[in-house]
Amino acid sequence: MIEILFYILSAVTLGSAFLTILSKNPIHSAIWLVVCFFSIAGHYALLNSQFLAMVHIIVYSGAIMILMLFTIMLMNLNVSDEVSKPVITKIVATVCFCLIGFFLISALAQTAPALETYTNTGVDFQSIQVLGKVLLNEFVLPFEMAAVLLLMAMIGAVLISKKDKKTA
Repeated sequence: MIEILFYILSAVTLGSAFLTILSKNPIHSAIWLVVCFFSIAGHYALLNSQFLAMVHIIVYSGAIMILMLFTIMLMNLNVSDEVSKPVITKIVATVCFCLIGFFLISALAQTAPALETYTNTGVDFQSIQVLGKVLLNEFVLPFEMAAVLLLMAMIGAVLISKKDKKTA
């Protein structure tokens, strides 16, 4: 049953990720990205990490996607204004994508597993207390840098959408 649910969630994740990329309408892309985030949260729940699944839903599907939707709506992106790319550009981009994917897959195939054997220490690494200690002791700098990055993205979105008040 768990395997079937895993494969269903994987198909939804990959399908919605592809639809995020392939959608012409930016609002539809954002909605497909929300579906992708929810399915990734389902993967976290399958890994018995319910707290991380709920935080993923709250932070990514809630806050980040609302921020992205506001940015899209403030910038007033219209499909009719978009200039179509030449066919050669699309072909070159597809070839580059396939080459990078091939190199990544070949690099992953040649790597050795990180753990040879698994030993049970009895420590619950999925508890909120352990997660908080690790996040705010060992990874406090990346945690704060992510917060500053999100703040700068929000300020940038507001500045990009701001109209010039020049009257001529």
